[in-house]
Amino acid sequence: MTARPARIVKHQVVILALFASTLVLLGVDPAAAAGGPLVSRGSVRLSSLVSPAGSEGIANPEFAQSIEEDHATDGGKPPPRHHRGPSATPAPVAPAGPEAAVTFAGLNHRDTRLANGGNQFSNEPPDQALCVGPSHILEGVNTVMRVYDKSGAPVSPTISFNEFFGYPPAIDRTTGIFGAFITDPVCHFDSASGRYFLAVLTIDQDPTSGDFTGKNRLDLAVSTTSDPTGVWKRYSLPVQNDGTEGTPDHNCDGDPTLPPDVTNPSACIGDYPHIGADRNGIYITTNEYSFFGDGSNGGAAYTGSQIYAISKAQLVSGVATPTIVNFNSPKLGKFRSFTVWPAIAPEGKDSTANGGTEFLLSSTLGDGSETGNTAVSEDRIGLWSLTNTRSLDAATPAVRLQNRLIKADTYTLPPKATQKDGPTPLKDCLNDRTDRFGPGLGCWALFVDTEPTQKEVTSVLDSNDTRMQQVVYSRGSLFGALDTGVTPKAGDRLQSPRAGALWVGVKPTFKHGKLKGKTERSGYVAVANNDVAYPALGVTSSGRVVMAATLSGRDHFPSASYTVVTDPRPTVRVVSEGLGPQDGFSGYRAFGDPPRPRWGDYGAAAMDGGTLWVASESIEQSCTLDEYLTAPIGSCGDTRTALANWGTRVTGLRF
Repeated sequence: MTARPARIVKHQVVILALFASTLVLLGVDPAAAAGGPLVSRGSVRLSSLVSPAGSEGIANPEFAQSIEEDHATDGGKPPPRHHRGPSATPAPVAPAGPEAAVTFAGLNHRDTRLANGGNQFSNEPPDQALCVGPSHILEGVNTVMRVYDKSGAPVSPTISFNEFFGYPPAIDRTTGIFGAFITDPVCHFDSASGRYFLAVLTIDQDPTSGDFTGKNRLDLAVSTTSDPTGVWKRYSLPVQNDGTEGTPDHNCDGDPTLPPDVTNPSACIGDYPHIGADRNGIYITTNEYSFFGDGSNGGAAYTGSQIYAISKAQLVSGVATPTIVNFNSPKLGKFRSFTVWPAIAPEGKDSTANGGTEFLLSSTLGDGSETGNTAVSEDRIGLWSLTNTRSLDAATPAVRLQNRLIKADTYTLPPKATQKDGPTPLKDCLNDRTDRFGPGLGCWALFVDTEPTQKEVTSVLDSNDTRMQQVVYSRGSLFGALDTGVTPKAGDRLQSPRAGALWVGVKPTFKHGKLKGKTERSGYVAVANNDVAYPALGVTSSGRVVMAATLSGRDHFPSASYTVVTDPRPTVRVVSEGLGPQDGFSGYRAFGDPPRPRWGDYGAAAMDGGTLWVASESIEQSCTLDEYLTAPIGSCGDTRTALANWGTRVTGLRF
């Protein structure tokens, strides 16, 4: 009888986000203006971090705690319904043009899982960070990073963020000790200062149990030169906002039944950080949820977006406690703020008006649970500004926050994205009912103790809600994009609803110091019988607006694409045709019922002189069940792991 194989144990915490009551905040938060809790954590030389790759196979535990915002709605109202979506002329699909000068496969799940000596967990999705300097490209995904040269050749190993930020491994597979849980990387190369800025969300786990303690922070690293393989200075900003470690108390909902290793039971969590910059500051925004509560214990389940403005000059000079201004949970009209995305501007293209201005964009819908807006569709977005940003270098900053609702084209919650059928060895393994590993022990026994009663199917893919995605300010205009449902139109006939994207070009202005603005240009990107998801916008040096996204559906495995949305007749161009379906653990009921098939939270674009770099998630491998079960199990010739096969694609476009 064949020995019973090891199985995977899943340890999961679900965080619910329901509602909150927030106040509009205009001007400086005095408690956070001077010094603040942003403090130095020393430095690290990236080129000194050289850990061997881990061994192949299935380990235990294989999953960390998962943070999934299971968003309910305010006051028990039903969530927003999926809508057919606005009608849109479908774009043609074509291969990449000659402008795709450089393209290469970036980080994938295998790189993530085997980094830091294999002392990592399996995770989906990647969530990409991308920043490009004079000679290097830095790509990050949820738990690791790597540096490449401009041809796409790696110049560093795959480095875990736990190593880079000086934490113990996520899981020490020799001792069983848990380190920090790190997620949601974002980065920006600032050509004016010649520095890389990289931020992540770091969550403390109890070393023995692995339970989240409630403490969490934004870790920020700043390179000391324009070479990312050199020395970086590290900073840390606590964001549990429960009154501990110098944070304000935002009254996030707690849970009185938590175990004693939870040290901060009323903690908030600074989820989904994003980064922007002008010549004066670095700006990080988060969506703040209750870490443990669902709003049933008298506190807030969701408080709103948090906006942190930090002196760039002080970060570059390496002061121990840079000035930081914190705007707590501002509202947008009657709505709670949600995913207020700060803009990145190419060098010299930021706004110097009003003592320096940083612009931001947001939607007003989300999925309704955070904003409180449960409408089926919306035609308004939020325009935001931070003015007098040059005062960030002063002893008493006087930064002012404003926002206003402006009209936009209609958007609505997108349907899930489909994918073309193809080889799915993990799914086939879970469905295997042979005696492969002994009497009654099919391939499923690699992962679970009891034979599954359900048959796994190829999953649809999460296509996001309607939150704003990457924002760029260039030549006086502000560009952003969001996911939406669309109904492709063929002549006079409407086709089945699909996931698509809405992009907007906004002209912000000021009148007597008050923020104004309007949408000047916009459009939909839709493809007949296929889905477009997770847009990321960039602007070329000639002013063309380019959108990176994943394309999938009846005709395409998940593929990396780009579209010049400002062309008269935009074409979705496939830079890397996917090689198979997504075949990862988050899409199968054996690992969580109902499954939550994850596909990204965001892509990325980075402007580099005459080259625009874009990055999207794609599937860069394919294999059969027999290949999957060839030792080492799940490797498929060093292209994936047993539990996931996601990959990323990085492309340099020169128009």
